[in-house]
Amino acid sequence: MKTVIMTDSCCDLPLSFVKENNIDVISLGINIDSKYYSDDLGQSINIKEFYDKLRSGIMPTTSQANAFSYEERFKKHVEEGKAVIYIGFSSALSGSVNSARIAMENVKDEYDKADITIIDSKSASLGLGLLVYKAVEMLKQGASKDEIVSWVEDNKLKLNHWFTVDDLNHLKRGGRVSGTVAAVGTLLGIKPVLHVDNEGRLVPVSKVKGRKKSIKVLQETIKERIVNPEEQVIFISHGDCLEEAEYLRRLITDEVKVKDVIINNVGPTIGTHSGPGTIALFFLGKER
Repeated sequence: MKTVIMTDSCCDLPLSFVKENNIDVISLGINIDSKYYSDDLGQSINIKEFYDKLRSGIMPTTSQANAFSYEERFKKHVEEGKAVIYIGFSSALSGSVNSARIAMENVKDEYDKADITIIDSKSASLGLGLLVYKAVEMLKQGASKDEIVSWVEDNKLKLNHWFTVDDLNHLKRGGRVSGTVAAVGTLLGIKPVLHVDNEGRLVPVSKVKGRKKSIKVLQETIKERIVNPEEQVIFISHGDCLEEAEYLRRLITDEVKVKDVIINNVGPTIGTHSGPGTIALFFLGKER
């Protein structure tokens, strides 16, 4: 039975990679300037325009994918005789995985032989993207569905997410920092360094003074925590700050010999909460 890899738009993978590898991506949604857009990897709303709106003070809202969206797609694949692996955005940050589970149960009630596996990645942005990337590569190399599911489940809590943001006010709105911390931090040029924990939650780890120092902390972190770097494709996502993402890439590759580095935008769903100037780094370590 042929296997199809599914995920959602919070994977932040390059659209070209998604299309080349026939990855089925469920779109979350954003409401911005009184208009609804699908978060479809930059096809419906230009990423630069989106971040420019945030910089101008416009505040979007986001919406998860509903069960009906998943049910339609699951049914299509089942009717075509395909097995499905859905790797979803962290359940601690969105209800989309729960929607997928409801849809899976509905489809299995209708189709006895439906073969659908739902994986809560406990991951976000290109952390989720890294897991999907690896699943796709394994599929191309002839791995079975069970082998792919086992690898993702065994490694998802080794997937390090480390990031920093340029504007604390976006984290304040999401309840990640207090209003006082945001105001004082902005005044003093304090930049937080955060990671995603084993529950898939965003957790502040440290604070440093100055943007370049916060990016340097990301480089120091990967030096300390990465395992078998020469075998790893690592990922960097950014909130419309490509030059700084490239700066981080150079810092890393000057001292850590990785297989490759993939850089892409933080999409609108996550970007709504992290803001312009976000820099995030993803790689495998012994643990998160």
